[in-house]
Amino acid sequence: MTRILAPLILIAALLAGWEIACRALGVAPYLLPPPSAIGAALAQSWPLLLGSAWATLSTALVALVIASLIACGLALAVSLNGLLEDAVRPIAVTLQVTPLVAIAPLVTIWAGIDHPERAVIGLAAVVAFFPIFSGALSGLKAVDPDLARLFDLYGATPWQRLTRLRLPSAVPALLEGHKVAAGLAVIGAVVAEFVAGSGGSQGLAWRILEAYNRLQTAKVFAALLTLAVLGVTLHAAMEYLERKLLNSWRGR
Repeated sequence: MTRILAPLILIAALLAGWEIACRALGVAPYLLPPPSAIGAALAQSWPLLLGSAWATLSTALVALVIASLIACGLALAVSLNGLLEDAVRPIAVTLQVTPLVAIAPLVTIWAGIDHPERAVIGLAAVVAFFPIFSGALSGLKAVDPDLARLFDLYGATPWQRLTRLRLPSAVPALLEGHKVAAGLAVIGAVVAEFVAGSGGSQGLAWRILEAYNRLQTAKVFAALLTLAVLGVTLHAAMEYLERKLLNSWRGR
């Protein structure tokens, strides 16, 4: 109970201090709205924000699935060939460290100006790719040496070693990689909506831009709050799924 109450009390105290400071100092609402104004904007716009949140979430989930299929397939191929790993890893790292805003215009052109949603999905998939690839590759290579020697002793075939040793060993790292990638996919979707043009997808980034251009700062904060709730909910769902799958994997 204390673990739940402590953050709630802290958040309530911060919100109260924010509200009092805005009222006492007479801060203009377009500069920094008080929490009460943000709550009113959220209550007024929640159907629209909910639809936009679903648009962003669906984009992130599609990108996560695409990134997962490509990353897992590539990690599996790379784990079986050391030369291929040496060739692929620098490219994967390059994708990871390249800023999304730098490649967004190119991806938008390649996807087609009339289809910005394709660019958004592609960019979000690029962001989500590396954690899954890295987790899958690390898991496939992190085989217990004693088990590996046991498989050698019994003359296991390469297929048996892959399906009964390496793939099961990769499960924890693979799940962790997907959990990290899920959060990054949401971030990537929002950033891609900003850069690639979000009008076609009508996601949360579009709502933020729309409110910002009209100086409706309270609605900007309401959209940010919706995005934060979306991220926390997705992270909690991935943690729950990870826990269930790990318990099943461990035979509990």
